[in-house]
Amino acid sequence: MSAAQVITIMEKLCALHEILYELEQEKEKIVKENDVDGLNNLLAKEQKYIAAIRTMEKERKKEVANWLGRENATISDCIEKAVDEEKEKLVYLREKLMDIVELLKQQNKLNQQLIYQSLQFITFSLNLLHPQPKDATYSHPNQKIKDRQGRSLFDSKA
Repeated sequence: MSAAQVITIMEKLCALHEILYELEQEKEKIVKENDVDGLNNLLAKEQKYIAAIRTMEKERKKEVANWLGRENATISDCIEKAVDEEKEKLVYLREKLMDIVELLKQQNKLNQQLIYQSLQFITFSLNLLHPQPKDATYSHPNQKIKDRQGRSLFDSKA
């Protein structure tokens, strides 16, 4: 058994992660444009690639276990056993995958911040349209409430 299968799977994992990174960059643009339908479509695409990555990761674990003869072996373990060109290729693929994952983390963090800011803006806008009553505390039921006018978005008396 050689490292050829593991290298092939690692190349596929890198390609899938690169596509996922491109989708994350596209998500940033969609969030900035407030395109809800586009975001829903993009999330469906993301889920497909995430499922493919999980499948490839299971396949990688299986191939590594077959090659090294033990469960839960890492790529570092494979690098130790590999020789010459295979070793160089595995080191390169490990570094490439780590770089892509780091980029994904950064892009994910940015997208999370953008979505949080969008939610803050929506909450602020809703509060402007429908402000909260000033006294939000409990009062005795027999006590009269001074400002008891109903707060509605529409003037029903007009």
